[in-house]
Amino acid sequence: MKMSRGASFRSWSLRWVVLLICFVGGKSQLTTDFYSTSCPNVLSIVRKQVQNAIKAEMRMGASLLRLHFHDCFVNGCDGSVLLDGSDGEKFAGPNLNSARGFDVVDNIKTAVESSCSGVVSCADILAIAARDSVLLSGGPTWKVPLGRRDGLVANQTGSNNGLPAPFDPLDTIISKFAAVGLNVTDVVALSGGHTIGLARCATFSNRLFNFSANSGSDPTLDTTMTSDLQSLCPVNGDGNKTTALDRNSTDLFDNHYFKNLAVNKGLLSSDQVLYSGDSSTASSTTKSLVESYGSNPNLFITDFTNSMIKMGSISPLTGSNGEIRKNCRVVNSS
Repeated sequence: MKMSRGASFRSWSLRWVVLLICFVGGKSQLTTDFYSTSCPNVLSIVRKQVQNAIKAEMRMGASLLRLHFHDCFVNGCDGSVLLDGSDGEKFAGPNLNSARGFDVVDNIKTAVESSCSGVVSCADILAIAARDSVLLSGGPTWKVPLGRRDGLVANQTGSNNGLPAPFDPLDTIISKFAAVGLNVTDVVALSGGHTIGLARCATFSNRLFNFSANSGSDPTLDTTMTSDLQSLCPVNGDGNKTTALDRNSTDLFDNHYFKNLAVNKGLLSSDQVLYSGDSSTASSTTKSLVESYGSNPNLFITDFTNSMIKMGSISPLTGSNGEIRKNCRVVNSS
């Protein structure tokens, strides 16, 4: 039966739209089965190396999770945080003497390369290692979208200006998340990653002494906790000493972090402001999320995994963009 001109045009238009969607999606979309043929054992290889690292040092799970976070917020998830060099992101303020786990990433890369050389990107290794770090710390698992390629340049300025800092007010934190396409729910859910790991005195000592003209210490910090921290981190003391981000639940990935915020036991001011902040209309939104996650661990797990997938999809290099680094610390042309 012969089509009318209108029906023929609609059919052609539909085919064109479908082809356009396929082209755009195929060019940029990450997939959970990206290495199913080219490197089918990559997930088990990464898991084994992360497991070894956490067995040697429990804190490493938090460190690997943080590396993925600090990678994705600068240039997108392209492995740029791993690059060596004086102008690298490693030497930016938020990472200097703080970001760690680079040797573990090296070990993972070596193991992956021995199985399938030149196939798996360092950016994807970071994404898988972050997921495994959460899982091996008692948290959830999820299918990691893969297919990222590695960037060719680091961005130290981007790290200094774009990464959320422990001293940032809530409005600034929300703005930095929004700049990479993440919303207020993502802010609170991803902050829940602080349920594991440690922080240095230098990142919270501002809350302990001479906090304001009216207070020697931050009034939103529990008084007993303040006293403990003042002993650990005296004035002019060692700023590199560490303590648990999630007091009384240091190594277990759970919702205890949010329960701590509700009783003024958030370690960093950027943590506690999610519950106690009053300088932004958004604080009421973040406070309600803190309360919801504290009382409903399943809601936290759901939102956290969704936010991790969303964060891991920030501006990935795909197709012929970037490269697959042979060594995560240097670009291939070096």
